[in-house]
Amino acid sequence: MSLTVNKFLIVSFDGLRPDLISPELTPNLCRLQSLGVTLLSHRTVYPSETRSAFPSLVTGATTGRHGMVGNQYVDRSVTPSRYIDTSNAVLLRKLDLESGGKLMSAATLGEILASGGLSLAVLATNTPGTTRFFHHKAENFGHVRLSGHFREACTADALAEAEARVGPLTPDPPKIEPDKAGQDWITSAFLEVVWPKYQPDVTILSYGEPDVTSHFHGTGAEATRAIIAHCDRQFGRVLDWWEAEGRAEGVQIIAISDHGHITGHTRVSVIDSLRDAGFRTGIEPAPEVDVVVVPGQVGALYLAEPTEEQIARLVASITEQPWCGPVFTQARNEIDGIAPGSLGNHLVFADHARAPDVSFSFRADDGVDPFGLIGGTFYDNDRRASLGVHGGLHPKELAAVGIVAGSAFPAAGSVSTVPSGICDFVPTILHLLEIGRPNTMSGRVLHELLRDPKGANAEIRREAFEAGLGRFRQVLRRVQVGEATYLESGTAEG
Repeated sequence: MSLTVNKFLIVSFDGLRPDLISPELTPNLCRLQSLGVTLLSHRTVYPSETRSAFPSLVTGATTGRHGMVGNQYVDRSVTPSRYIDTSNAVLLRKLDLESGGKLMSAATLGEILASGGLSLAVLATNTPGTTRFFHHKAENFGHVRLSGHFREACTADALAEAEARVGPLTPDPPKIEPDKAGQDWITSAFLEVVWPKYQPDVTILSYGEPDVTSHFHGTGAEATRAIIAHCDRQFGRVLDWWEAEGRAEGVQIIAISDHGHITGHTRVSVIDSLRDAGFRTGIEPAPEVDVVVVPGQVGALYLAEPTEEQIARLVASITEQPWCGPVFTQARNEIDGIAPGSLGNHLVFADHARAPDVSFSFRADDGVDPFGLIGGTFYDNDRRASLGVHGGLHPKELAAVGIVAGSAFPAAGSVSTVPSGICDFVPTILHLLEIGRPNTMSGRVLHELLRDPKGANAEIRREAFEAGLGRFRQVLRRVQVGEATYLESGTAEG
């Protein structure tokens, strides 16, 4: 077997909890573990939402650096302010062009590779916007970006080739139906078109499940387990190719997820609670709206007049609610936010110009859900209880899959207990490709996984930050490895 390191394949399973990997359910992911290194203390970013986490993957940076502060946000760079739903691929292209290519505030993997004459290919069954986020400028460089469902997220030439070989794009199924056909299509497109013709330097193959099925059936439900098993079988096709061909050609495999899920147990309405407290609320900016409550499982509140007094009033109102978890506002000092009871949003690396005036997680706990899985929370959506949610700071939301295999990672069948995160993969890839990294990256090179003595002496330090108001108390826990910092948990009580 060649020991060259010249290609990378990142395979993502959207929303897969690491503790759902097992020989019975995911034999092929377990096979990869036997061939590589499992990152036992691997985490995502805050908010633990898909369209914050995947930009962190491709930029190697936290949300405060790349600017995708949530699945939705309020854009105040224009007048009047506007509500942005980042699931819309056409809108993202428009925003990038309007901003002169500054949709994201940090350089992305596709841009970095292109500047060195290398290529990134993307195949995904996520939302159109998520698919574009993996390489939002693919058409600028003649690179491949394919969606399993959405033409607006595809580059035209690659789509024509894939449809001619694999068949037409599959319809996006109703959310209550697990998406099997899409996963099959992108797997075949990679194996039959993208790899044979293009042999990209880096490929991202992103299965959009089990995230959607978890949201609509439950994280441990039979339907969710079935789609996890189905995605694992498709990954098995990829792994068979890798063992037969890819590994000898120097391809390194990285298997990931963007976040975990916990179970919503108690439905609440943030809009109603704030209306009862005297605020005029809405889900997007309008003349009659005092507070925009961005829909989603992570709380994002934008004030029409974000004075320090109004921010403090808003924080005082939500911290009286039993559903309120950790709360963050603009920093007053190294720890505290400008509102009493809040922590500075820089502590969760979410201090971007697009950040909400008040961000919060719903209060979560370690209760066991109907499927025997740890992690429950209050939630704010129109679905029934016992379904999967994510976005906050519970350890099971932050926990993410991380498995690496290939000639660059010599300790086959081992585990690494050194904390790591989704921002670390791109710095590691660039290091192995001997490409310089931009200073926007906050992730680190995973030296401890490589044939590299720098990883032997990683210093690990833990820290906690506290804030309170009245009976409300919150604690944020982090862990540092060298100059990199990872979020472990955020809790609240009172």
